[in-house]
Amino acid sequence: MKPLPALAGCLCVALLAIPAALQTYHALQEPAAALAAATRYASSGDLPAHSMNGTGGLPAIQIDYPEDGSIFPPDIAAPTFLWRDSTEKASLWTIEVQFHDGSAPIHLQSSGERLQVGEIDPRCVSPSNELPHLTPAQAAAHTWKPSPELWTAIKQHSQTAPAAIIVTGFAAGQMDAPFSEATISIQTSTDPVGAPIFYRDVPLIPSKSETGVIKPLAQSDLPLLAWRLRNVSESRSRLLLTGMHTCANCHSFSADGKTMGMDLDGPGNDKGLYTLTPVKPQMSVANQDVISWSSIRDQTASPSRIGFMSQVSPDGRYVITMLRGLKQDLADSYYVVNFKDYKFLQVFYPTRGVLAWYDRTTHSKQPLPGADDPSYVQTNPVWTPDQKYIIFARAHARQPLAPGQPLPDHANAPEETQIQFDLYRIPFNNGKGGAAVPIPGASNDGMSNSFPKVSPDGRWIVFVKNRNGLLIRPDSKLYVVPVEGGVARPLRSNLPLMNSWHSFSPNGRWLVFSSKSRTPYTQMFLTHFDAYGNASPAILIDNATAANRAVNIPEFVNIPADGMMKIDVPAAESYRLFDVATDYTAKGFLQEAIAAWKRVLALDPVNARAEMNLGIALQIAGNVAEGARHLEKARQIDPDINVTDSNYGIAFFNREQFRTAVKSSDCSSVMEYGNKLLAVSSGDAEVIRAMAGCTPQKNRKRE
Repeated sequence: MKPLPALAGCLCVALLAIPAALQTYHALQEPAAALAAATRYASSGDLPAHSMNGTGGLPAIQIDYPEDGSIFPPDIAAPTFLWRDSTEKASLWTIEVQFHDGSAPIHLQSSGERLQVGEIDPRCVSPSNELPHLTPAQAAAHTWKPSPELWTAIKQHSQTAPAAIIVTGFAAGQMDAPFSEATISIQTSTDPVGAPIFYRDVPLIPSKSETGVIKPLAQSDLPLLAWRLRNVSESRSRLLLTGMHTCANCHSFSADGKTMGMDLDGPGNDKGLYTLTPVKPQMSVANQDVISWSSIRDQTASPSRIGFMSQVSPDGRYVITMLRGLKQDLADSYYVVNFKDYKFLQVFYPTRGVLAWYDRTTHSKQPLPGADDPSYVQTNPVWTPDQKYIIFARAHARQPLAPGQPLPDHANAPEETQIQFDLYRIPFNNGKGGAAVPIPGASNDGMSNSFPKVSPDGRWIVFVKNRNGLLIRPDSKLYVVPVEGGVARPLRSNLPLMNSWHSFSPNGRWLVFSSKSRTPYTQMFLTHFDAYGNASPAILIDNATAANRAVNIPEFVNIPADGMMKIDVPAAESYRLFDVATDYTAKGFLQEAIAAWKRVLALDPVNARAEMNLGIALQIAGNVAEGARHLEKARQIDPDINVTDSNYGIAFFNREQFRTAVKSSDCSSVMEYGNKLLAVSSGDAEVIRAMAGCTPQKNRKRE
């Protein structure tokens, strides 16, 4: 399969992109034929189910999509119908659409063009992944896509009762002798989706990385990440943001759609940053919009920290998040293994953590009493719509990896650290918390229950159930349970492989989720969700991205279709320059480092770490006075900053000790500190020259 050129901004057609089928369309005009067609299924109250054995003794056609009983939104673009014909004689198919509202039926013909893989983004082709390809069933499928006008008519006349879709196979020129047939029913809901979907569009390019490091993509691949917005009534998605040097992760929006919160990776893979940004057509995430969880001083603060799956409150005032407890190191808080298989390239879940809340009005954060027990991992929190309760996942805390424990080589391998989460409910109580109680039906069942989402009417929790851990699990399925607990039921929309990352539409009648069932390159699906917690079969949101890219974290945003047009992140440019300056400093390229640190400060004037590192670099370069001024400014910005606690402070100390040893001819110390400096700057001429002068004889003489 030859890769196709990427379109501008990588706006590519999704997997299963279909060329328009050759079709003709007309309503039956003869009264007798119209009457016969209209009353074909009127003798029974319900339309016939999907026909596996054909009709009237004809061989079967297998209609693969949409599934019988599917419900479509009134504001969705036309789907692509897929079927397989068990005969080898049919080369032409008729599509008949029967209605129950008294409208004339529709007849048309289709050549049943074959399914095709969509366009490829060549930037995402890698030795560590594969080009998408059709399964045998997909390769055998025929397709038909209604024209926009025809699809509008079908939706209009299938709202009061389902419409029957009858596919019949014929040989060319033998339209009086059908070979095969099948029927399904579909219906159009009166409930519109009513809001666009914000989602992340990612390449699947596994890279070798250190065990325990939360970084499934190489640094060089991070600019390929993109964020898009999809209005389901359109056939394409809008590119909002791409090309960032850093990684943005889980996001959430206030109920009114006016505030966006997003976990953000800072320089040096710092995962303790979070941005809160007003939502508008032209958005910009500047440094003043970014907070650092570790910089907010309170009793939960620890030297380094990560915010995980943070959620903005419905009114936009608060953020609830998972933080590591006091003195918990990152490596002791998360189980992370990166795989070579691009299909499921990482297993990742927390094993320690407490819930904390942040108040935007006071710029303070506090642990949530009742969900801050260090003997548990408390994670994955969400708000109820009335903001009175937090629903979260909890399990007994444990070491991520036991000494000598083998690492798995694929997702759900038995070598994974086993952890099963239960869903709990706790009152927010203006931040005072309370008693956390397990939710019956989503706890204590020997499975892992996570990723809760509460319906906008506050009645239901839809959550993920799987054997172990959370996030991107091959066996994950969506379940629904009353918010107070009860019998949990699997959603009818569940597909065979991975169902996760779900979100309710603002009106509560639609759920979007991700699945890998059609392709390893994850896709988005919709399901109708009624007042009784029943879900309909899954509807594909086609053309969300390129065929060799994946869609995850889809979320409805309560804004009009043009409410988000573009997102700029100038803060990310300062993070990129921070990493550039760090690299220069580590290699001993002092003048380049000094220039880079100054560029960081031009973008982020109150960055204490950049001031500190610039001051150290200047002092190492011999400009002691100017360096001291920057170090003093760093302390003014952050009184708790400690130069000797940073890598650069250590490098500066080693350099000073090295030079002191050279002056005093202490060859033992020259070798000790010289080796430390060479570990980060192997080509340091000053160090190499001084160490070469320290011969073994001189060492022995000194001793």
